[in-house]
Amino acid sequence: MIHSESLKKNRDFQKVYQKGTSKANRYLVMYVLENQYMKNRLGISVSKKVGNSVVRHRITRLIRESYRLNEKDFNKSLDIVVVARPSAKNISFHEIESALLHLADKHHIAGKNNDEKNSN
Repeated sequence: MIHSESLKKNRDFQKVYQKGTSKANRYLVMYVLENQYMKNRLGISVSKKVGNSVVRHRITRLIRESYRLNEKDFNKSLDIVVVARPSAKNISFHEIESALLHLADKHHIAGKNNDEKNSN
């Protein structure tokens, strides 16, 4: 992740949960809050309700990779927390990626660079 780092501290997650806006779809919930940094910070939460540690780590990797491949399309200076729902247990990478981008569109935090590419 070139322009991003990870959210690691519990207080950072709590701040995004309490002050940020949330949107959800079938597989993921996304919380977004503007920050004072010039880069995005991504936090991923997958509870034990989703599955055992192998399943949880797989979903975490899929979400992180989906974000990494599309991070150039996201606005900057955001704290983003993605929470996986239990229905995300057996889905593919493409479904996770689609769900992540769908939530980014709902939040209006992605796609500004796509417009620039299309105008060139």
